[in-house]
Amino acid sequence: MRLAAQRSGLYGVAIGAALALAGCQPGEPPVAGEPPPPPVGVVKVIPQPTIVTSELPGRLEPTRIAEVRARVAGIVLQRAFREGSDVKAGQLLFRIDPAPLQADLAAAEAALARSEASLALARVQATRYAALVKSSAISQQEYDNATAAQKLGEAEVAAQRAARDRARLNLGYATVVAPISGRIGRALVTEGALVGQGESTPMARIQQLDPIYVDFTQPVSQLARLRKAFASGQLERAGEASAKVALVLEDGSQYAQPGRMLFSDATVDPGTGQVTLRAQFPNAERVLLPGMYVRVRLEQGVEQQAIRIPQQAVQRSPDGGGSVLVVGADNKPVPRAVVTDGTVGDEYIVRDGLAAGETVVVDGFQKIRPGATVQPVPWSKAPAAAEPRS
Repeated sequence: MRLAAQRSGLYGVAIGAALALAGCQPGEPPVAGEPPPPPVGVVKVIPQPTIVTSELPGRLEPTRIAEVRARVAGIVLQRAFREGSDVKAGQLLFRIDPAPLQADLAAAEAALARSEASLALARVQATRYAALVKSSAISQQEYDNATAAQKLGEAEVAAQRAARDRARLNLGYATVVAPISGRIGRALVTEGALVGQGESTPMARIQQLDPIYVDFTQPVSQLARLRKAFASGQLERAGEASAKVALVLEDGSQYAQPGRMLFSDATVDPGTGQVTLRAQFPNAERVLLPGMYVRVRLEQGVEQQAIRIPQQAVQRSPDGGGSVLVVGADNKPVPRAVVTDGTVGDEYIVRDGLAAGETVVVDGFQKIRPGATVQPVPWSKAPAAAEPRS
C-alpha cells in the first residue's frame, strides 16, 4: 500500500510538470531573462489640411434697444402689455390721461381761428387801401400800415398753426406705443404714476433678440501671427462664403445654428491690447439672451500641412509647457518638447517640435520605463460605450 501511494505521488508530479511545459509554444523553449517589450499605442505624424479656428470670449448683445419714455406730462391710466412678452412695433403699451392735452389742443385751435379772422380783415383792408392810394384818397403811410398789418396777420396764423400742430402731437403722445418689435421687460411705472413732469420718464425697455449680436475680442498679437501666416503662404484665407462662426454656450454645448461675421473694429483697446469683433446669430427660439457669456469659434484660415496629434499624447508641465514621447527606430521613447496652438476636436495643432513621419506615443505611458524598448501598436480611438439595456 505504501509503495502504491509513492507511485501515485510521483505520477502526479509528472503530470504537473507536463502541464507546466504545455504553456510553451511547440519547438520554442521557455525564454529566460527580461520580459518582452510592453505594447504602447502610437500614431504616425501625417500633415493634413486643417481649418484654423480661434475660440474667443464674447458677450451677447441685443440687435436694437429702445428705451420707452413719456414724452408728455400726465397720469398713467393704463398699462396694456404683459411684462416679459414679445411686442410688435406700434403696439399700445401705456395710456396717459389725455384730458389736459385735449384742452390744450382746443385752445390752440381757437387761437388759430382768431388769428385767421384777423388776417382776413387785414387782407380786405389792404386791398381797399391799394385802390384808394392810387387816387390819393389816403396817404402812402396809411397804405403801408395796412400792408404791414396783413403780413403780421399771416405770421400770426403760421405761428398759431404750428402751436395747433404741437398740441395735436402732444395729444398723440398720450398713447405710448412700441417703437420697435422685440422682448419688453418689466414696467418701470404703474397706473396712477405722474410721468413726464420736467423730464422724459423711463417707462419700459424693449430689446430686439432675433437676430442677436455677439461682441467678442481677439488679441492683436494673434492677429499679427495670422497676417504673417497668410503672407508666408502657411495659411490660406477662408472665403466669405465658407467662413463660419459658431457659439459655445456656458454649459459647453454648441449652439445649433451658425452665425456670420459683421465687422472687426478698426482700433485696438490700449488697456487690453485686443480688437473687438461682432457676429450675428439667428435666435428665433430666444435661447440666446443679452448678457450671456459665450465662446466664439471663428474660422480664420486653412492650413494645408497642419500637424495634429491626439490631446492625450501631450504631457503638460506645471508651467504649462507641452511634451510628447517620440519612438525612434530603436523603439525607445524619447521625450520631445512641443508647442501647440489651438485644437481641432480632441486633437492639438502642433506648431513646433514634430516633423512628418515621426511616431508619437498616445497610450500606455504607465508601461514605459526609462531607456527601455517598447512594442509600437497602432492606436485607435476607443468607441463610445454602449448604453446598458434594462
